[in-house]
Amino acid sequence: MSKVCLECGEKIVGREDKKFCSDGCRNAFNNKINKDSTNYMRNINNKLRKNYRILSNLNLEGKSKTTKSKLLSKGFDFDFFTNILNTGTGNTYYFVYDQGYRFLDNDFYMLVKKEH
Repeated sequence: MSKVCLECGEKIVGREDKKFCSDGCRNAFNNKINKDSTNYMRNINNKLRKNYRILSNLNLEGKSKTTKSKLLSKGFDFDFFTNILNTGTGNTYYFVYDQGYRFLDNDFYMLVKKEH
């Protein structure tokens, strides 16, 4: 009994445990499985990536300050972050992966980078 490629249905020649006829079919199959399945997910991931880039570009030293208006002018969206850290001193940091921010006073934000 011959096996067929999971992607294109062509007959597979070679090892008994082979599932695809070529690297191209294997890549195409896995890309279909791993892609963001909906526009909703894709849009959220794009916003998170954009927020991360903005924070990274403004926080080159690992700790800095900026203003809300500067963040907004670059397209930062405060509704999208990956986690929240509440410190023992009562401060709340919002993180986009390892880049974080915290509201200070008078339109200022502290930017920090979490060490791994």
